[in-house]
Amino acid sequence: MTIGSQQDVDGLKDIGRIVAVTLQEMKRNTKAGMTTKELDELGGSILQSHGAFSAPKRNFNFPGHTCISINRDIAHGIPGDTVIQPGDLINIDVCAEKNGYVADTGHSFQVAPYSEDVTRLCRHTHDTMMKVISALRHGVKLNEVGRIIQAEAKRGGYAVIENLCSHGVGRSVHEAPQIAPVYNKQDQRTLRAGQVITIEPFLTTGADYVLEQPDGWTLRLPDHSLAAQHEHTIIITRGAPVILTVA
Repeated sequence: MTIGSQQDVDGLKDIGRIVAVTLQEMKRNTKAGMTTKELDELGGSILQSHGAFSAPKRNFNFPGHTCISINRDIAHGIPGDTVIQPGDLINIDVCAEKNGYVADTGHSFQVAPYSEDVTRLCRHTHDTMMKVISALRHGVKLNEVGRIIQAEAKRGGYAVIENLCSHGVGRSVHEAPQIAPVYNKQDQRTLRAGQVITIEPFLTTGADYVLEQPDGWTLRLPDHSLAAQHEHTIIITRGAPVILTVA
């Protein structure tokens, strides 16, 4: 969407804060021995307490309030009976709606005991996201997103998941524009002040693509590599972007 009023800004900031708080509390309460369904129910209860609801669940009948993916499963993992184990790499993605506004956020982290390799992957992916965000403003070409992600991944010794992308958001879960995570010099589209988009790089220690699983949702790496994702929803301005998904 494109911002049309202060009401739009206020509504997006509200749901952005809610998804950020939900993700923060889910991470804080993640423990080895609990199931992903137990963690998801916590997320659902937090959203409900703030008057919000899961947008994927409401609009696409996703079988959970949030997406919880473990290890080789990097996105759209369905909460269920899977028991979280020590050392697991977890990705939580929270996309929710309130009063007609939608915000989307994601975070990858490891359950103790920690591995320096996994910690570095998660940190480098987060830093890549923030470097992209800091470079965006009105008039910047959309392909700058992919250029920076690709360059930062290479600098860190990682690959980029190429079939997962950043996207527009604000009134629904996925909106135009679709924003490739790798550089395409043919893409001459530019960002406009007021646009609401996500920035969500997926960096990996191996494969550069994911495969949809038979459940119709879960996206899994085809090899034994690991991947991390971090995601913010932002508003493009003529100066620094406004990050909505902060607690």
